[in-house]
Amino acid sequence: MSAIAEAIDAGTLPGRVWMYADYHCNLACTYCLTESAPGVSKRLLDPDEMIRIAREAAELGYRDIGITGGEPFLLRHLPETLAAVSEYLPTLVLTNGTLFNETRLAELAPLARLPVALQISLDSPDPDVNDEMRGPDNFATVIDAIPRLRDLGITVRIATTGEPDRLDEDDHARLCALHRELGVPDEDHIVRPIVRRGRAADVGLGQDFAPEQIPAELCISVDGAFWSPFGPTVRGGELDTDLLISRTTAPLSRPANLLLRLIQGRLPGDAAAIGIR
Repeated sequence: MSAIAEAIDAGTLPGRVWMYADYHCNLACTYCLTESAPGVSKRLLDPDEMIRIAREAAELGYRDIGITGGEPFLLRHLPETLAAVSEYLPTLVLTNGTLFNETRLAELAPLARLPVALQISLDSPDPDVNDEMRGPDNFATVIDAIPRLRDLGITVRIATTGEPDRLDEDDHARLCALHRELGVPDEDHIVRPIVRRGRAADVGLGQDFAPEQIPAELCISVDGAFWSPFGPTVRGGELDTDLLISRTTAPLSRPANLLLRLIQGRLPGDAAAIGIR
């Protein structure tokens, strides 16, 4: 057993490896970590690179893969790449859920037989509040997409991101009633704070967190390996490097072991401090 696998079994190291598939997006959300928008540089991970990372992650003893962006489903190869990646490890894809027309849904249908789940952002039970953060008609588009994906047999999770004072107890209850109505169970509804990085920092949203409060989940982007998927963020068009651990990402064992050395000695449970999973 590798040192990485032992650390994961012991709870010292989280078991997920993240990849930033791209940086461009069809939306420009108010709190976006990466300043993603339609016109930004794409900064893509090659499909073969994504598959290599998944293969090596499985060999090291990691337990699952997370894929984020940007909006990953802007990449036409993504359904095929997800099928290949999920041959090695269960795969979670973060998406804004706005690109699933009939053609795209047909391309996704084969994923229903595979260990692939989609995590779709929905920030409020009120369309106006949700769309203020994410863009016009986002709420209606997402509400339409979720049952279509579930009808295909694809696992859907919902992620709610926001300020604590923007989602009170009543809002949370109504949002939970909505996701249950859409067929998404409570265990697949994730509530997380805005992290003050990227565009969120420019508009004064979110909370600042020290590295020890952020899950040390190895994250690979075209720019290198980072402490967390909150690492390779962008502000003012410039990449943040405060959570960069290595420019080298191949073989994956190199940044994985660097990350392990950085977190050894920390008390178990520190990574759960901001409640993100």
